[in-house]
Amino acid sequence: MQSQSLCIRCKGRGWCGKPCKILLRLKKFQPKISLEFSGSSPPEIFVGKYNYPNVFTGILAPAEYGSTEKLSMPESWHAEQASIQDILTYRSRMIYSRFTSNIKNKKKTQRQSSQQKKLLDLMQEISLASKSVDINFQLKKKPVMKFSLDSHMPIIGNPAPLKSAKLESNPKIEKKVDYLTNDIDAKATTAINELYKSKIAISNIIKILSAGMLGLKIQRKLVPTRWAVSATDDLISKKLLEKIKYYQQVSSYLLFSADYLGNYYNIILIPGCWSFEVIEASAKGYFGQGSIATWNDYEFFYGRKKYANSVTGAYYANRLSVCEYLEKIKRQASVLVLREVREEYFAPCGVGILREVTRKAMSKKPEKFDTIEQTLKRIQTQFKLPLEIFTNKSKLLSNLKKQTRLERFLQKS
Repeated sequence: MQSQSLCIRCKGRGWCGKPCKILLRLKKFQPKISLEFSGSSPPEIFVGKYNYPNVFTGILAPAEYGSTEKLSMPESWHAEQASIQDILTYRSRMIYSRFTSNIKNKKKTQRQSSQQKKLLDLMQEISLASKSVDINFQLKKKPVMKFSLDSHMPIIGNPAPLKSAKLESNPKIEKKVDYLTNDIDAKATTAINELYKSKIAISNIIKILSAGMLGLKIQRKLVPTRWAVSATDDLISKKLLEKIKYYQQVSSYLLFSADYLGNYYNIILIPGCWSFEVIEASAKGYFGQGSIATWNDYEFFYGRKKYANSVTGAYYANRLSVCEYLEKIKRQASVLVLREVREEYFAPCGVGILREVTRKAMSKKPEKFDTIEQTLKRIQTQFKLPLEIFTNKSKLLSNLKKQTRLERFLQKS
């Protein structure tokens, strides 16, 4: 889904004519700190994409000690069914202590100051941690009340230029993470899939990739976090599909449903060879005023050649969740993912929550139907928007109708 919503463009400047729910929440819980503070990073790092290849990089941490993982992890938010207000509170408690880095490998980073190198090394070390890490920060200026909105990422707020930082505790690093980040002969794709097999959380794999800690030695570089999110979901699901495409097809129409924070999903597994489509619709144009907005991306058996520019990161997060289920049941199917975004989803909480709600849907016992018509009729009872908004755009359903007509013609002849 493209970041063209009112909130994402406005960033609290009041274009809608109403008090900003997001900004008010962030102000209420913004920590008041001096130029020096200490706290436990969840751990979380962030690599920006603006002004590429010279981008902002940094560490997020609250001015408090303890187990702060829930401030950062979509897996935890969904598990505890955190509300949007809860998530905004979590995000507003963290300071984004940042500095500038050149994203292009070591030849470029050598031009940076020794202090910048130290900060980059520290950020990379923190990215490997599986538990909260205690850090002392020295800032150049106090944090400002600003926030960054992106449909891929949870809100990043309270930025402040970082002068120096040092660890106050040893990061806890999983053995598999330590091994693969030190293996300079393993390709990034191989390393990502090995980490996934070892049950490393997707959120942690994304941080490690973003910090430039995976891949062949000469190819390692920082990856903007937004890109790392989609790349991780994409690479893992592609690996799963290598086996899924050889499995038998499902024998009936299976419907999976779940919702979280105003994101309502209905996912249909259709008897047939692998194909995949995501269609999203919002009655308010997504985080703002306006008419119904829709987004749509798809692939057939041989996959996509280009990035899913309409649905964007959610496409790959949804695909990963569905592939996990198909691999579990050892079946393949044509898959139609329908997402209805309702008004209660007033602030973007990142692609991670969409991955988790899709996983939740696929973990439930599906409803079974004999025909696609019966399946769609059931979905309409769970959506507020007319189902035609989705079905009229579907390439998979259009393909299915053509196949059905052809089968009937062959039967008659």
